[in-house]
Amino acid sequence: MKKYMQSLVVNFMAPVKNEKGAQSLEWLGLAALLILVLGIISTAVSGQSGSISDLIGNIIQKISGMVG
Repeated sequence: MKKYMQSLVVNFMAPVKNEKGAQSLEWLGLAALLILVLGIISTAVSGQSGSISDLIGNIIQKISGMVG
């Protein structure tokens, strides 16, 4: 009975210890987030005729207007 219980514990814990798939998903999530941020930045910069400092100033002004 003891060997049977030990084999059950080993069989239940084996999938939990395999984290290779979870790590791959984390890297894919980070890559997707990076692509999203770069897309937002490129969209924001493409319509600007001024400099980057003007863009950052406008962003800060809008955020401060939202906050109050």
